[in-house]
Amino acid sequence: MADFWKRFCRNRGAVIGITILAVVVLVAVLAPLVFPQSPWRMVQRPFLPPFSMEQYPLGTDALGRNVMSGLAYGAQVSLLVGLVSTVAALLIGIPIGALAGYFGGWIDDALMRFTEFFQTVPSFALAIVLVAIFEPSIQSIIAAIAIVSWPPVARLVRGEVLSLRSREYIEAAILSGQTSAAIILRQVLPNTLSPIIVLASLMVATAILLESSLSFLGLGDPNMMSWGYMIGAARTVIRQAWWLSFFPGVAILLTVLALNLIGEGLNDALNPRLARRGK
Repeated sequence: MADFWKRFCRNRGAVIGITILAVVVLVAVLAPLVFPQSPWRMVQRPFLPPFSMEQYPLGTDALGRNVMSGLAYGAQVSLLVGLVSTVAALLIGIPIGALAGYFGGWIDDALMRFTEFFQTVPSFALAIVLVAIFEPSIQSIIAAIAIVSWPPVARLVRGEVLSLRSREYIEAAILSGQTSAAIILRQVLPNTLSPIIVLASLMVATAILLESSLSFLGLGDPNMMSWGYMIGAARTVIRQAWWLSFFPGVAILLTVLALNLIGEGLNDALNPRLARRGK
């Protein structure tokens, strides 16, 4: 673990990324304490410019709502959707990829054709259709993003399992009489964790972008403030009140950038070849 952190910290981008993400998480956690009032509540006159009042440093929107409060509560939504949808996608994709790679043959063909079926439809278009069918809510958004995100996981795990399937320790486990389920869970999957962890960090970033895009189009949860909703609501007054779309846009940019930098750092730290080169 100590070696892992040393390799991770060598990547300056990764350190910057984890610092930015820590700030976003802190803002999300402290949002109810710092802003006890609902982010939907009108607190001042509409279109109050940023830095004109100490109480509302980022100004107010078209309905007089506190922009900073909206950003803080929007961080909660983005992180919740990103993390939960990624976990759900991993729970779908890992078993499918592991079974396809381990058993091969007709099982592999059937599972990969099933995976390709989801990949033939553009992810964003499929997410829009799914959310529209189930009605916009935080649950339907998470489910839709998970459904469109699992195919790359399945393909990655399948490739890793195929490369491990012929290893000597796997053959020894088979000869010792261990069941297929035990071999997959104890011998195969633990050795595929490194690329899965890296992919998961990038999937969280993609999920945040997807949620923001859906909210921008009016398909977000109407009861929860989100960064995408804030940008979508401000698009008609962008010339009159630039800050309404600028600040949530910067929040999305920094969060997604941070997650991508962390993914790059994890790849450097978990990849043995890169680790050896660093030495």
